[in-house]
Amino acid sequence: MSIRTMRYLGDPVLRMKCSPVKEITPGVLSLIDEMAEIMYDIPGIGLAAPQIGVNKRVIIFDIGEGLEVLINPEIISREDELESQEGCLSIPDRELLVKRAQKITVRALNKEGEKKTFAFEGLIARVVQHEIDHLDGRLIVDTGRPVPESEEEN
Repeated sequence: MSIRTMRYLGDPVLRMKCSPVKEITPGVLSLIDEMAEIMYDIPGIGLAAPQIGVNKRVIIFDIGEGLEVLINPEIISREDELESQEGCLSIPDRELLVKRAQKITVRALNKEGEKKTFAFEGLIARVVQHEIDHLDGRLIVDTGRPVPESEEEN
């Protein structure tokens, strides 16, 4: 059972720029396990360490293809911007329209500490950008706009 809990809009930890992970330690691996437990329990499809109060550059996501982990992720290229509805586990019951690249290339460490380059597109690209924003203290309320009533899901 997780000892950490979700942090919500208004919590100062969500506005902090996170520190890089210097090495993959048992503590970092335990953090990843705890993040996964919390994300799946809520349920969600992505989570960044600051959302559970940890100031480290770690994100996880699973859009139904298995858990993925990115440590110290950095977006190195972006293509084809699209505005779409997004929600956030730290801002429950609210969705905004947010512009994101449809295709991104990311450099990051995997949980084994290997530096890799990843190409993401579609929903995965959106989720990764959203979670990386959390690592820099940005939230969808900073960049999004309200969903017009005609576009809201009933």
